[in-house]
Amino acid sequence: MPERGFSTSPTRSEQLLFLTDDQLRQGIELMFFAYRGFTSDPDRILGERHYGRAHHRAIHFINRRPGLTVNELLEILGVTKQSLNRVLRQLVEDGLVESRVGETDRRQRNLHLTPEGHALEQELSAAQRRRMRVAYSNAGPEAVVGFRKVLEQMIDPDMRERVLGGIEAGRSEAGRS
Repeated sequence: MPERGFSTSPTRSEQLLFLTDDQLRQGIELMFFAYRGFTSDPDRILGERHYGRAHHRAIHFINRRPGLTVNELLEILGVTKQSLNRVLRQLVEDGLVESRVGETDRRQRNLHLTPEGHALEQELSAAQRRRMRVAYSNAGPEAVVGFRKVLEQMIDPDMRERVLGGIEAGRSEAGRS
């Protein structure tokens, strides 16, 4: 049965990748609601600790790339040093993140999750993995591949290669853990 607003059999214009403004608006609206659903479980968990999404993003990337520097995290998140320092200070004080002196450059601070930080990261990501697993399973393998392509193309072109390389590096790191 076709979903409201979107037909399961593409029209000729959709096959040629010509989408009307209304179809694009529907996609934007779906993206808003999907993001709200995707973040709802982690938001509840974070709220119990008086954390926000910035804490979640920091924990996620520190977990994916153990030992990354504060400057690397700043670049990934695209936030100000002041706002990241506030988040990191709280995570360190709460015993979720360790800041270690760099092995090659002692001026650097390398970030690692503590066992408590890993436990929180697992709780947050488990909720999101469950939601994505169900959505991917219901949509089917072709939709998964297509969705990834759409997401990749939505990344700013000047960042795309670096982001995709970081995702692959994170996958390699996760495979070793």
